[in-house]
Amino acid sequence: MEEEVEVIIVSELGRLEIARAAAARKRGKKIRGFDYGSDFCIVEPPVSNEYDVTLYARLGLYCYNFQKGTNFKFVRWEKYNTEFTSNFDHYITLAARDPSCNSFFSFQTVFSAAGCSTQGTYRVKTWRVLACRPTCAKSVNDNWDRDTGEMPKWLPDETLATDNKKYYVVQESELHENDWLQLFMKMAFLQANPHIGVSSSDHKAIIRKTVDGIPEHMSLEIASECRC
Repeated sequence: MEEEVEVIIVSELGRLEIARAAAARKRGKKIRGFDYGSDFCIVEPPVSNEYDVTLYARLGLYCYNFQKGTNFKFVRWEKYNTEFTSNFDHYITLAARDPSCNSFFSFQTVFSAAGCSTQGTYRVKTWRVLACRPTCAKSVNDNWDRDTGEMPKWLPDETLATDNKKYYVVQESELHENDWLQLFMKMAFLQANPHIGVSSSDHKAIIRKTVDGIPEHMSLEIASECRC
């Protein structure tokens, strides 16, 4: 006795819907982002690395302000989850404030530790912002699309003091007036002292900020003399 086989006739529109559903399932297996991922674990404060995560969150907010011309203020980070891809990515949700109307809102940023290299006598650490925006369901474009090349070298103090057309010495008052200068300084100290984040000694570092033309992207490279 032959086995009966049920035949289902599918229209071209039906085939299209089936193909779309299959593609969606494949995307679902590969999806990464806020509050989920292959290394899914939501972390909330307090944590031992709270100082580090605060700097990561503030850097993402700075990137948004820099690109959009806004002046949003950091309030606190609320949670994050991590992804291990070719880099180590933090998907951070934070609370921000708009001082123009004193309103508070949720903000998202992706901070990526993109590696460390040695260039001559310098140790160079690369950090990237791969997303920065008020909280939404938009996907993250985590593909950095620019090769920045080698870092410039530290110049002699005499050159910095005499050539004021190319180089500018920041005044102490400007450090207090510009939050981003303090943020960059703290990031440089964190690179030099990853376990404590602060330093009581003098520290020379070269910081280069670049963008790759993709909205919400920014790279921060920090070079300092290797310590033997």
